[in-house]
Amino acid sequence: SRLACRPRLGLPGPAVSAAAARPAALRSGARSAGSRPGTHQSRCGGTAGGMGLEPEPLFQAWSYFRRRKFRQCSDLCSQLLEGPSGEQAAWSLKTRALTEMVYVDEIDMDQEEIAEMVLDENAIAQVARPGTSLKLPGTSQGGGPSPAVRPVTQSGRPITGFVRPSTQSGRPSTMEQAINTPLTARPITSASGRYIRLGTASMITNPDGPFINLSRLNLAKYAQKPKLAKALFEYIFHHENDVKNALHLAALATEHAQFKDWWWKVQIGKCYYRLGLYREAEKQFKSALKQQDMVDTVLYLAKVYLRLDQPVTALNLFKQGLDRFPGEVTLICGIARIHEEMSNISSAAEYYKDVLKQDNTHVEAIACIGSNHFYSDQPEIALRFYRRLLQMGVYNCQLFNNLGLCCFYAQQYDMTLSSFERALFLAENEEETADVWYNLGHVAVGVGDLSLAYQCFKLTLVNNNDCAEAYNNLAVLEMRKGHIEQARALLQTASSLAPHMYEPHFNFAVLSEKVGDLQRSYTAAQKSEEAFPGHVDTQQLIKQLKQHFAML
Repeated sequence: SRLACRPRLGLPGPAVSAAAARPAALRSGARSAGSRPGTHQSRCGGTAGGMGLEPEPLFQAWSYFRRRKFRQCSDLCSQLLEGPSGEQAAWSLKTRALTEMVYVDEIDMDQEEIAEMVLDENAIAQVARPGTSLKLPGTSQGGGPSPAVRPVTQSGRPITGFVRPSTQSGRPSTMEQAINTPLTARPITSASGRYIRLGTASMITNPDGPFINLSRLNLAKYAQKPKLAKALFEYIFHHENDVKNALHLAALATEHAQFKDWWWKVQIGKCYYRLGLYREAEKQFKSALKQQDMVDTVLYLAKVYLRLDQPVTALNLFKQGLDRFPGEVTLICGIARIHEEMSNISSAAEYYKDVLKQDNTHVEAIACIGSNHFYSDQPEIALRFYRRLLQMGVYNCQLFNNLGLCCFYAQQYDMTLSSFERALFLAENEEETADVWYNLGHVAVGVGDLSLAYQCFKLTLVNNNDCAEAYNNLAVLEMRKGHIEQARALLQTASSLAPHMYEPHFNFAVLSEKVGDLQRSYTAAQKSEEAFPGHVDTQQLIKQLKQHFAML
C-alpha cells in the first residue's frame, strides 16, 4: 500500500497579497493651514494652556488621511460638513477616506467561483491545443515533479508556494461538490465574500444611513467636475459596490472629457469586467493603452485574457509591456504565474529568479522558488530561501511549518520539532493547525513512530474534517493493524473529498484486490490512472486484474 505522506507547504507570506494600499495625494484642493487670516494668531495675556497652536480642522483631517487614520479623518470631515458652510473639500476628503477603508486592489483579487466556471456563456474550444489553455494544463511540458512528489490541486496544477486568490486549492470543481461544501453560506455564487461586505460597508461606517444617497444624485452634474467625479466614482465602485451607477458616471465623465482621459477608460473597463462583459472591457483597456502607457492597464488587460482562457495572448502582452517598461517586477511576476498555472514549473522558476534580480525582497518569488526546490528534493536550498523570509520579518505559522519540513529532510533534527511548536503557537485558525499536525504525522511516519503518527492524523481531522490526505494515511495505518473495514471506510471518505488525488483510489484498489473484490478494485484502479496516468504501480495492478478477468 502507498502512503500519501506528501508534505504540504503553506504560504510563507500574507494570505491576501492584494490588500496593499495605494499612495494617494489629496485631489480636492484643500487649503493649507494658515489660509484663513487670524486663525492661528496667539493673543497676549491668554491662559497658560494657550501656548499650543491648534491646526485648522481641514488640515488636521488631511493629516489624518495621509497617515492612514481614515476613521478619524472621516469623523473630522463629518464635523466640518455639519457646520453652516459645508465645504466641498471636506466632502471630497471624507469620500476618499471612506473609500480607502474598504479599498481592495482589483488587479490581484481575481477568484473565479463555481458559478462562473459552470454557468460561463463565453464560447471556448472544448479541446484546446496543448499549452494554450488554463482549463486543461499540459503535464508533459512542465519539467517539474510528478504528482507522486508534489501535490496537485483539483484542476490538476501543482500546488504553488504562495497562496493567491486564483490558486486556492480548496475550491469545488463540480456543482455537486459546491452544494456539499460546508462552512460557506452561499457556496455556488461569487457574491458570497468580498462584494457583500463592500456593499454593506456604508451601513457599518454610517449607522444612520449611507453618506451619499446615490438614488438622488445628479451624476451628470458631478461628471462635469473632474476632481470630484473621480473621488465619487471610487466611492461608488469600491465602497457602495454599485457597478451600474459607477459605470453611468464613468460614461458621462469620459464623454465630458471628449474621450481623451485614459483614466476614465480604465474605470469603464473595470466596470465591464465586474459585469462579465470581457470583450467590452478589452476594448476599453486597449484604447486606454493607446493614449497612455501604464503598467496597471497592462495588468488589467492580462486579467481579461486570462478570464477568457487565453494565456498565450496574456504572455505576449506581458512581454510587450516589458519592452516598454524594462525590469518591471509586476509584469515579470505575471509571466511566472501564468507558467506556473500551465504546469510549466521550470520556466516559472526562471522568471521568479528574474523577479529577485530586480527586487530581492519579493516574498512571492522567494516562496515559490523555495517550494520548487523542496519538491525537487533539494531541502537544503529551500531552507536558505525560507531563512531569507525569516530575516525579512515574515513571522507566521506557514513559514515555521515549512522550516520544520525543510529541517527534517535536511537531517537537521534539532530544529524540526521546535519549528513545528512555533508553527502551532502562531496558527490563526483550525486549518493552519490541521496542516501542522498533518506534517507532524508525516515526520512521525518518517522516524517510524506509527502510534504518534496515528495521533497526529487524528488531531488533523479534529481541526479540519475535510483533510483527505489525513483520511488516506489513517486508512494505511489501519490496514497495517489489520482493520480492513475501517480502512475501507476511510479510503472511501478520502476519495469523495478529493477525487483528484490518486492515492486513495490506488489504496482502495489494492485493498479490494487483497480481499477478492476484483470489480471494485478495477474501478478504483481506473480512477487512479485517470488522476495520475504515469503511475507505474497502478498500471501494473490494472494489468494483473485484466489477466484475472481473461482467465475467468
